Amino acid sequence: MKFEHGGRERVARSLLVDGPGTAAELSHRLGITAAGVRKHLDALEDAGDVQAGDRPPFGPMPEPRRGRPARIYSLTESGRRRFEQAYDDLAVSAMRFMGQVQPAALDEFAQRRAQELEERYRPHLADVTDPEERARRLAELLTADGFAASVEEGPTSVLQVCQHNCPVAAAAHEFPQLCDAEAAAFARLLDTNVTRLATIAHGDGVCTCLVSPTAAHA
Repeated sequence: MKFEHGGRERVARSLLVDGPGTAAELSHRLGITAAGVRKHLDALEDAGDVQAGDRPPFGPMPEPRRGRPARIYSLTESGRRRFEQAYDDLAVSAMRFMGQVQPAALDEFAQRRAQELEERYRPHLADVTDPEERARRLAELLTADGFAASVEEGPTSVLQVCQHNCPVAAAAHEFPQLCDAEAAAFARLLDTNVTRLATIAHGDGVCTCLVSPTAAHA
């Protein structure tokens, strides 16, 4: 289902691609007046597509300021669903049938999908040796595939690869093999240990992987 107003879609897309933000931050991103942004945010919040809080659902905490903290807006699951999803009900039904007929085929499918992603991405990472830069290059590749990815600093200076959109959320909700195989592919591409912390498919605000600063073979 599309947004009824183009301005609302721009605001929602910024929250999807660039991550949560205040009305002032969205105004700066989009070149729209703060009053106009708030009008769109109010409509999106009333429709259940946006939620607001004192802290972002992921990423670094904002710098503390005096006075009342600014509201930080982020997309809800309903808001994300308004953007195109790669797997529709027919694809999910096909995977259910596959699981009933030959359960092992689901694991093989997930592994093959992750392998194809790995083969496409690896040439783009071959010349990057810095671990942080490799993670950022991976995020760029994921964004090009519709995952709206970013790299955030996690606790103790480790990195988090965050995917703000999941084109396969409908399928991954029922078949977590997709998420597990994808995280394993990230570990091989980054040559380090990767731990999946959260997934959109299971109700979290963002898919998050913790990236170890130490190489897997160290």
